[in-house]
Amino acid sequence: MAKQKSVKLIEVKSEVGAGTRGASLGVDAIKIAALDFRSTFFKKYRAMTIPDDNAALYGEVGSRYARRIKSILKMYERISAGVRDALKDGKFPIILAGDHSNAAGTIAGIKMAYPDSSIGVIWIDAHADLHTPYTTPSGNMHGMPLAVSLGEDNIENKVNTLDYETIEIWEMLKNVGGISPKIEYRDLMFIALRDFEEQEAYLLKKNKVKIVTTTEFKKTGVTKICREAIRYLSHCDKIYISFDVDALDPSISRGTGTPVKGGINEREAADIILDLIQNERVCCLEFTEVNPTLDSENVMAETVFEILQKVVRQIELNQ
Repeated sequence: MAKQKSVKLIEVKSEVGAGTRGASLGVDAIKIAALDFRSTFFKKYRAMTIPDDNAALYGEVGSRYARRIKSILKMYERISAGVRDALKDGKFPIILAGDHSNAAGTIAGIKMAYPDSSIGVIWIDAHADLHTPYTTPSGNMHGMPLAVSLGEDNIENKVNTLDYETIEIWEMLKNVGGISPKIEYRDLMFIALRDFEEQEAYLLKKNKVKIVTTTEFKKTGVTKICREAIRYLSHCDKIYISFDVDALDPSISRGTGTPVKGGINEREAADIILDLIQNERVCCLEFTEVNPTLDSENVMAETVFEILQKVVRQIELNQ
């Protein structure tokens, strides 16, 4: 195995894509967890901070089918530049993000750094995040990052009629970095997926997307699932892992905006991420959707911090 690169933490406190307030506090909640554990982690690993646009939460929502899409575009441009620069500097970016809409900015940054490479995505999440402004029931853009990255409109299942400005900005989102699509459906794999709408189900079935359910995960075991994931994405030059904390079962913590029963546990989450990052093609990792306003005693942030420490320790051991 090739040596891993040194870690670069990137903080993205934006929550403009979420429907429930509080995810912007997730990064600081993780830092508070570190203090509670008397850890100097965040003193040792200084983070790059991507400026947020959360002031937009006090303004106009804009399109009902793509809420605050102008702010989302700003965030994608900022995030993609930060991730691109970290990768080009030879770093392993670990992004601590507010809501999951930010992930499309991360994928754009990876593609900008490696424009000629195919990018594999392992999406550890309860949700498919494959809605578009044409299909969304809520208008919340944290349900759309994979559609953005795939250049997907899903017009076949259109239920919403968009105004010209929304269409224009949606096209700009898909083309951040000058490349669209960033990934193909065959580059995508879900783990712990268990909650999605019929419009998303259509895309999953049509494109034969690889899905590992929680039941399959628990039955098969971490080691075999990880081997399967790496083998399934063997055609990809680079691999990005996105970990939405709602992949965890809400019995652990309800400190996230959209908890869904039937998730994985803390040890399973840590084990699968630690196993996957052993592969030299894994170039970027993201933690997202920690919401301390919905939590009790900061349990979700503590869980993420414990996983984060283990991941960074493993990367250092591989250097």
